[in-house]
Amino acid sequence: MNSTNPQIHSPNPNDHGSAVEPSWTTKGFASALFSGYSPVASGTVGSAVALAIYSIPGAESHDVIGTITLIVCLRGIPASSAMEKWYGHDPAEVTIDEVVGMWISLFLLPKKILVVLAAFILFRILDIIKPPLSRRFDTMHGGIGIMMDDVVSGVYANIILQIALLIPVMKDFLAR
Repeated sequence: MNSTNPQIHSPNPNDHGSAVEPSWTTKGFASALFSGYSPVASGTVGSAVALAIYSIPGAESHDVIGTITLIVCLRGIPASSAMEKWYGHDPAEVTIDEVVGMWISLFLLPKKILVVLAAFILFRILDIIKPPLSRRFDTMHGGIGIMMDDVVSGVYANIILQIALLIPVMKDFLAR
């Protein structure tokens, strides 16, 4: 390996350059209660953390979920940026973006088990396949890109479910 040519030299994953390691509180927040450190499917685990919080009685209130989503999203941007500086571009350890996206996918929907399950599945699919606007944010560096690709996927999931609930047979099935 030629270490003098940066195009040939592969970076050492343990070499963080001049980045400062995030504090444990930043790691705990950005990783959604450390769910981002799950050895498999950290995004799905982070989304499950969002559902656990959402299951608290009253969390579905549009005032509660709207306010907490906005606050967590705004705080998630600098926390995600700090994590990205340490772990690299859009690291798996950051799952606070999945929490925000999951909550957005549930916003103003009935808190019924099949609706919540459909939101979870739909959000995870959209987060993985990255539809057009989501894909564009996913290529950006920094906390805004990390957070916004999941925000967009959550908005898409919510719109799809809102439309589905306008169809009488879907409403009867999902919202019972």
